[in-house]
Amino acid sequence: MHDDLRQPRLLDEDGPAVPDVPGFVYRPDVITVEEESALLDEVTALAFRPFMFRGIEARRRVAAFGVGYSFDRQALTEAPPLPAFLLPLAARVAPLGGVAVGDIAEALVTDYSPGAGIGWHRDAPPFDVIIGVSLLAPCLFRLRPYVPPGRSRRGQGKPLSLTVAARSAYVLSGSARSDWEHHIPQGVTRRVSITFRTLRRRAGRSA
Repeated sequence: MHDDLRQPRLLDEDGPAVPDVPGFVYRPDVITVEEESALLDEVTALAFRPFMFRGIEARRRVAAFGVGYSFDRQALTEAPPLPAFLLPLAARVAPLGGVAVGDIAEALVTDYSPGAGIGWHRDAPPFDVIIGVSLLAPCLFRLRPYVPPGRSRRGQGKPLSLTVAARSAYVLSGSARSDWEHHIPQGVTRRVSITFRTLRRRAGRSA
């Protein structure tokens, strides 16, 4: 594991460099090709379920560990413990988010089919620091300031864009987590992500 934690210079749609987003960290090559292959072998054996959002089935499958989250009930749910094969990865990337591995409450493995993406959003309110690891294929990762529903985005400028490479990790914490939202456009190939999340203080759990 590397010792120097660097934040990227994000690019906007036209290519010029722009300042970093506070709380956003990007790190390429957090795992090797061999480690990625071993993780994918384990992922293949997981019991995935379709991702459902407000009664609509998305074009991706998920397997949650530690805790889950019900968007219909807007509450945390129980999930199986983190499997052994995810623990070394969690220990490796936790320092990128400035957290201890014991603070990680959820690991969400997501299998994106070709053509799958994620719309603009902030992660569910109970979660705090978000650490995502990409496997198999790169994706475009976009960030923009969060604007509450009903308010105009006029004057906000273009979204910031970063190509997140396979075997890389990103972190959303602080302002990047609370004041910005993110979006992953539809991809042309299958991609797998492993997302680790900590909980905000006093977040309750629902069975």
